Amino acid sequence: MEEEERLIAPDAQPAETGFELSLRPKTLAEFIGQPKVKENLSIFLEAAKQRGEPCEHVMLYGPPGLGKTTLAHVIAREMAANIKVTSGPALERVGDLAAILTNLEDGDILFIDEIHRINRNIEEVLYPAMEDYALDIVIGKGPTARTLRLDLKRFTLVGATTRISMLSAPLRDRFGSIFHLDFYGDDEMTAIVQRTANLLNVAIEADPARRIASRSRRTPRVGNRLLKRVRDFAQVRANGILDEQTVALALNALEIDPRGLDETDRRTLRTLIEKFAGGPTGASTLAAATSEEIETLEDVIEPFLLQEGLLARTPRGRMATDLAYTHLNIPLPPNRQQPLV
Repeated sequence: MEEEERLIAPDAQPAETGFELSLRPKTLAEFIGQPKVKENLSIFLEAAKQRGEPCEHVMLYGPPGLGKTTLAHVIAREMAANIKVTSGPALERVGDLAAILTNLEDGDILFIDEIHRINRNIEEVLYPAMEDYALDIVIGKGPTARTLRLDLKRFTLVGATTRISMLSAPLRDRFGSIFHLDFYGDDEMTAIVQRTANLLNVAIEADPARRIASRSRRTPRVGNRLLKRVRDFAQVRANGILDEQTVALALNALEIDPRGLDETDRRTLRTLIEKFAGGPTGASTLAAATSEEIETLEDVIEPFLLQEGLLARTPRGRMATDLAYTHLNIPLPPNRQQPLV
């Protein structure tokens, strides 16, 4: 199954852009979850406002779907600033970044999503821009080349990445604040589902909301997507009533099990158990056996399985845990080798 076809895929899908915008919280007070990030951000932003200065550059990192883009817009709103949005892959030439930087006004927010994917030449242009609010442009080539420095307005760069390890140390060190967004708890996910239901004018009680939340992989984007699909199911099959029975039927029809796993997740675990005796086996071997790209396995499938304790990464390779056997109703083999993480 292609990643964009997976209902529980944490990455944004183009067709959902308008849907997500309508649900996005506007302020830190409206933002549910990430309490430590919110507390530190509120102090950080309030201090900058009291000094009448743009806030320092901010890096947000963590798995997809947890609210990095939303927090970037919240920062802009809290600072009463305009926000310009781009992404690492979209910045193909130095001139692309230069055009954006020279059009920023004092206090503006520049949000670069997937910042780990920017070109190294473009990254070097960011260094003086972030430190000195200056843009160094090289004119000419060879011995006659000279550097022209343009002054920029004071701005705040907010970067977002799912792979902070891929960021170079010089770029990472230029961010004044770095915040890690983690998976959400059950109560937080339930509150998010209920908030989304209110915005969609959908009546839902606490128990069915909790059922949807429990299968949302602790990710708001997935929870919102599941609620939308369950709402459609209820509209067609249950006169629009989202009671616990209807929600359970809808989620079962969508093949999302009580732990939030879909068929791709279950196939990965089943392949590891049935073809490789539970492991250990290498990531490339497992990816080939499941017909998945190794990047998809490592970046999309594995993180949640690891978080749920269904998979273990060991020095010798991937291993299914006892919990994975139990979840798939597969008997544990006698004298099974235990994962050594």
